[in-house]
Amino acid sequence: MPTPIIFDTDPGVDDAQAIAIALAHPDIELLGLTTTFGNVTIEVATHNALLLTELAGQSIPVAQGAAGPLVKPKNPPPEHIHGDNGLGNIELPEVSTQALKQSAAQFIVDQVNARPGDVVLVAVGPLGNLAAALQLDPGLVDKVKRVVVMGGSIREGGNVTPVAEANIFNDPHAAARVLQAGWPLTLVGLDATHRCVLDPQSMARIVEAQGALGKVLGESYDFYRAFYQQALGIDGCCPHDSCALVWLLRPDLFTVERGYLSVVTDGLAEGQTVMAPERREFVDTRWSQGNVTEVCMNADGPGVIDWIVDTLVAPPSH
Repeated sequence: MPTPIIFDTDPGVDDAQAIAIALAHPDIELLGLTTTFGNVTIEVATHNALLLTELAGQSIPVAQGAAGPLVKPKNPPPEHIHGDNGLGNIELPEVSTQALKQSAAQFIVDQVNARPGDVVLVAVGPLGNLAAALQLDPGLVDKVKRVVVMGGSIREGGNVTPVAEANIFNDPHAAARVLQAGWPLTLVGLDATHRCVLDPQSMARIVEAQGALGKVLGESYDFYRAFYQQALGIDGCCPHDSCALVWLLRPDLFTVERGYLSVVTDGLAEGQTVMAPERREFVDTRWSQGNVTEVCMNADGPGVIDWIVDTLVAPPSH
C-alpha cells in the first residue's frame, strides 16, 4: 500500500524536485500540497504548487497556508537562491487551477482525522502550518503516523546564520512547537542533506524523462546550481527537500541518532536546533524536554542521488 502523505512546502527549486518525486513515486499517495511562505511569498508558493501539479498532468489539492512567522518579523525571500518566482526566474506558463478554499492547517486536520494512524506529514518549509494544525486539533499528535521535517542542523552549522538552517530560522517559534509536540518525528537536516549533491549529469537524465515538468526542473536547476557553485564550491545542488522523501522510503540510506530537540527562538543563535542525545546527562533537564526524536546525522550521498534519479526517470506507474 502506498504511504499517504501531505507535503507542506514553499516551492523554490529543491521543493519542485521533491514535488516531482511525490507525484511520481508509486509508493507515495499524495493527498495534497499545503503551502507556506519561505523561499517565496505565500502567493508565489501557491502558484508554483498548482503549476507543478498541472505540468505533471495530475490533479492534486493545494491548500494555502502561513503567510508569515508566528512571532518574529518576516525575512525577505532569498531571491538570489531561488529567483523572484521561486523557480530561477524562468518563464512560467499560466496556471488554470485554483487552491482550495480551506486553509492549509484545516486541510491537514481534516485529512489526518479522516485516516487516523495513516497519514505522514512531510514538511520542507517553515513550520507554521503544522503549528497552526496543532492549535486547531492538539489530538493530531496521536493521530499522525509520522512527521518528517526537512530542517535544522545539529553539527553542520547553519546556511542562513552561522548556526541556523533557513526553514527553522524563518519561523523559530513554530519550529519549537512542532519539534517538541510529542508526535513521532524525524528531522532531516543539513547534517544529512549536505552530503548529497545532485550533479548536472543526473539532472539531465531527469529533465529528459519528466516532459513539461522536466523543462521547469532543468531550467530552475541551472539558477540554483550557480548559487551552489558560489556558496559551497560544489557543481550541482543539495536536493534538501527530496531527502525528506528519500528518508521516508529508504531510511537505510541515512544514519540516525536519537535525542531531544529544542529550538533557540531569539538572540544571536535564533533558529538554531539543539539536540540533547538520549541517555546523556546534562547539568539540568532543560535540554531534554518533550519526546525523543530521530535526527538524521549523515547520509549515503551517492545512494540518495541514485534513488532520486531512478524515481524520476522510471516510466510513470499511474
